[in-house]
Amino acid sequence: MIPREILKKVRRIEIRTKGLVNDLFGGEYHSVFKGRGMTFSEVREYVPGDDIRLIDWNVTARYGSPYVKIFEEERELTVYLVVDVSRSGSFGSGDQFKLELGTEIAAVLGFSAIKNNDKVGAILFSDEVEKYIAPKKGRSHVLRLVRELLFYKPEGKGTSFTKALDFILKVAKRRSVIFIISDYMDESYWQSLKIVNRKHDLIGIQIYDPVEMDMPNLGLVKVHDPETDEEFWIDASSKKDRDEFVKIQKSIQEEFIKRCKKNRFDLIPVSTKEDYIEPIMNYFRRREKRY
Repeated sequence: MIPREILKKVRRIEIRTKGLVNDLFGGEYHSVFKGRGMTFSEVREYVPGDDIRLIDWNVTARYGSPYVKIFEEERELTVYLVVDVSRSGSFGSGDQFKLELGTEIAAVLGFSAIKNNDKVGAILFSDEVEKYIAPKKGRSHVLRLVRELLFYKPEGKGTSFTKALDFILKVAKRRSVIFIISDYMDESYWQSLKIVNRKHDLIGIQIYDPVEMDMPNLGLVKVHDPETDEEFWIDASSKKDRDEFVKIQKSIQEEFIKRCKKNRFDLIPVSTKEDYIEPIMNYFRRREKRY
């Protein structure tokens, strides 16, 4: 039985994201994510200006006058929402935890996909693949995905991108659009990412909290790592320690972005304290120009 609180959250997310999809994301999504290619539609009589390479010689011979083949874009895509449900997602210094923000973004992408008649599936992962929901169409299916993300209690604590990426290769047989929504607190997955990125259209959405990048002056703070259960103390009143923390975190993020660019892996960083609309829309616009 799904708690009433979860159902209310699902409804709130649906109401908010429906407006975004109708007003913003729907059209951008359609422009950015193309179909799998061109598929044969019909033949018609040749008219001056038609490409002679499209002449159907069999039909032409049958009717004694030239006919050309007409093709149209095969629009339908399969979209996978690969969401990190590890315990580091249960953090947020503002109104939303990282996983809650990731769920809302997943809802927007899911509703944008079904508005364009695409199939949507989901993979929830921690240090194992926790749940797989096969791609389907329809509003009720996307609402099910949102409920699962809000209601699901992961068994694993850590994060394994490699296992999630290897699982994608097993289930996604045809080229698909894959969004990986995570804080990207993992290492040693680049080889698997390269393989998936070559076969599919892979986009990363990195959810982060500003406190993780720039620690405020909070005095002596006990920090708990939810993925390892380790606890340690940080003297956040020390400017020297805070500056060192910021330096280390910036270095880690810069190296991560550098590796993403090197591997041609599109990344959209999104903060828990900022509206996610602008960074995603900016990415859509850049991508449309690029393609």
